[in-house]
Amino acid sequence: MERRDVESFFEKAASVRALVIGDLMLDEYLWGRAERISPEAPVQVVEVTREDLRLGGAGNVVHNLAALGCQVAVCSVIGSDENGSLLRRAFEAKGVGLEGLFEDPERRTSKKTRVIAANQQIVRIDRETKSAIGACCEKGMLDYLSARLGDFDVIVVSDYLKGVLTPSVLSAVCRAGRELGIPVVVDPKGSDYGKYRGATLLTPNRKEAEIASGIAITDLDSLERAAQGLLGELDLDALLITRSEAGMSLFPSKGDSVHIPTVAREVFDVTGAGDTVISVLSLGLACGLPLPEAARIANVAAGIAVGKLGTSTVSPEEIVAEVGHKVKDSDSKIKNLDVLAHIIAQERSRGRQVVFTNGCFDLLHVGHVKYLQKARGLGDLLVVGLNTDASVRRLKGESRPLIEESERAHILAALDCIDFVVLFDDDTPLKVIEALAPAVLVKGGDYNLDEVVGREVVEAAGGRVELVQFVDGRSTSRIIEKILASY
Repeated sequence: MERRDVESFFEKAASVRALVIGDLMLDEYLWGRAERISPEAPVQVVEVTREDLRLGGAGNVVHNLAALGCQVAVCSVIGSDENGSLLRRAFEAKGVGLEGLFEDPERRTSKKTRVIAANQQIVRIDRETKSAIGACCEKGMLDYLSARLGDFDVIVVSDYLKGVLTPSVLSAVCRAGRELGIPVVVDPKGSDYGKYRGATLLTPNRKEAEIASGIAITDLDSLERAAQGLLGELDLDALLITRSEAGMSLFPSKGDSVHIPTVAREVFDVTGAGDTVISVLSLGLACGLPLPEAARIANVAAGIAVGKLGTSTVSPEEIVAEVGHKVKDSDSKIKNLDVLAHIIAQERSRGRQVVFTNGCFDLLHVGHVKYLQKARGLGDLLVVGLNTDASVRRLKGESRPLIEESERAHILAALDCIDFVVLFDDDTPLKVIEALAPAVLVKGGDYNLDEVVGREVVEAAGGRVELVQFVDGRSTSRIIEKILASY
């Protein structure tokens, strides 16, 4: 996932027309200090210092899509009350299309109030109506959908089980999406997923997938069985299951599943992270991105969202910055083997695939760079084992290396495609390979598989060896020969 590709993706967002259908609500946050106990009852007294009102439920999906640069419209039902007026004004301020927003004087607009002190939620107060919308509002939604659905590039369904998404509404949306070739992406709720049959993509979390499938998800095998059961039963194009700290897993109806590890960040609040995922994923589908690529960008966005408190949006600039993070200082990439082994063990536990290669890399040239870039593309992290000066002399003679080991290490560490560099003094990197247990071991195409040191170690642990071709005509020896001939 290259920075330039993500930038191009968001460049297309302004032309995307998205319709969000679902349960709207307001999220109110009361921030304050809790420094004493009430004399009236054994409860904390919160002195409110700041109040914050945000779009919640399907409204947070609308907010996310608008923040990503889309043209957004909403189809839902609210009450004829103050909170409904607040929602309407908030949407108008963001340029959201409201032709499909209907009012029911018998309903209460949902509002959730959270009281927070010292960054900890103390209590939540819900004011809402959960019964199904009346026949008049349902007809209004169906008429709007029948007349306008073809105007949109993607339909996002955000279900919070508050009564807006009746069986008739869901059936009409999924059926029309298929007929018109418009992706219908659903954030589902409840135990009966039959109401979403025919949607393009569902995005349940692990617990929701367990309930809907009736399968306890304890490992990748049970995850696969649950996903395949839901895919077949619901006639979906794909299923994306979010798995908290384990990342997310994409299951297309055709092709192999894709497991995406979480982006490591400090988690402050998971509220609204699912809304961020479905928003970015839907935008990706509308822009024609392959599903795995859209899911990876959504995963990055979710990692940013959980680092914020409360329902929050994520901007294209934040996502691009995270994908195209600044190059680390070279010192931070060069590690001793004992330290690196600990780091790699942690990365492996997060599901990241470690790639290892090695070499002398004396007089770094374009052949080396292209080789290392190809190696990095085979996994999530690239570790380069670098021969020390003593090791190079034993392998190539007393006249080598031309560049001493510290300089060679820093030059390699300055490359974006390399995550870590570790020096080794032996003739072969076998001890390094044994300590790191990489998932992928890479060597040049001039090797045969039987000649690759460490092959048995990697394959015994379930990994593989990849042979990567060098750029023809590029080598340190030829550079030396040219210098000697010319000077």
